[in-house]
Amino acid sequence: MSQAQSFDASIPVLTEVLKAEPLREDLLPGELAASAARATPAQQAAQLEADAVDEWSEAEWAMMEHRLSVRIMHQLQSRVDFVLEQRIKDSMAEVLSHALHDLTNEIRIGLHDTIEKIVARAVSQELTHLQAQKK
Repeated sequence: MSQAQSFDASIPVLTEVLKAEPLREDLLPGELAASAARATPAQQAAQLEADAVDEWSEAEWAMMEHRLSVRIMHQLQSRVDFVLEQRIKDSMAEVLSHALHDLTNEIRIGLHDTIEKIVARAVSQELTHLQAQKK
């Protein structure tokens, strides 16, 4: 399957997820959280990048990677769950509609056959009864 066929516009790409929300303080390690509260989102991003490049240890990078991964997975999972649920509902609605139509037809045919047999038996019994009265 090609990339164009499987692309779903309702699922954001990673850059859209990261641009959609400003940096949150709970994602920032150590002292950066206090200074981030006073700056605009653009300033926060610039300061975070400068500090990260200059001062962050491997542990801080690992912590940032873990927190971002968890946050992005949570956001994507909720969107995937919603899209999957909608597609399942749509598919089930179509399947149930066909099944209901088929079941209605089967019941109609069965009821028609049953009524036909009941009427034929009643007519036969009535004719037998009338013939017995003639004798």
